[in-house]
Amino acid sequence: MKWTRPWRTARLPGVLSALTALAALLLLVRGSERAVTAHPAHPAPSTAPVAHRAPRPAILPRSAWLDRATLRRMPPPRYDDRVVAVFVHHTDSPNDYDCADAPRIIRSLYSGQTGARHWDDIGYNFLVDRCGTIYEGRAGGAGRAVTGAHTQGFNHRSAGIAALGTFTAGASVPTAMTDAIAALAAWKLGPSDTDPRARVRLTSTSDLSRYRSGTAATLPTVAGHNDAYRTTCPGAALTATLPTIRAKAARLQGRTR
Repeated sequence: MKWTRPWRTARLPGVLSALTALAALLLLVRGSERAVTAHPAHPAPSTAPVAHRAPRPAILPRSAWLDRATLRRMPPPRYDDRVVAVFVHHTDSPNDYDCADAPRIIRSLYSGQTGARHWDDIGYNFLVDRCGTIYEGRAGGAGRAVTGAHTQGFNHRSAGIAALGTFTAGASVPTAMTDAIAALAAWKLGPSDTDPRARVRLTSTSDLSRYRSGTAATLPTVAGHNDAYRTTCPGAALTATLPTIRAKAARLQGRTR
């Protein structure tokens, strides 16, 4: 008969228990190391800039002024990566209109620009009437950086806002209109975190502007049409309100300095 060694049988459970405890301890230590690495006790402070965004103002869509009878065939919209400048215009049209008649006036501007001038769409990204109502102008989406046709040489990375009326020297500029322009500028410049009171560097794309093509120009972030093009637009009266528009747009963005 073959003899067994009972001492081995007696020691095996104890050895297994010791090994199991050791493995559990190692797993616990490694797990703790991973936890410390993934969730440091003192994370580094964020260096991301604080964005200064303003709420989107109420904007009436193109369908509020453009009907099927007037609409012309257009190529697809063109876009830029962001908006860093706003150009303010006036439409050189009468000032004594009823605000309910604004859609007809915009429709007439569209017909003139796409008809006699052979443009593919209205040039302005937005239009504002004397009551402060904002209308979407050029197609492509009010919330997107649509490339307009409002300021020759500087249509890229900019938005064109046209005030319905003629605002030459001596004209009255309604507060509702300038408030709406400020709200629109604050909102459009927010995604790029651009201060409406600052100046911006843009590169001309046309020799017909105030700067030869390829020339870098430093312009007000909220500028008049005449800052970039040889014109009297947006008129002396509206130009005089631009500092107020810039300051209000900055406040709407939450800028305190």
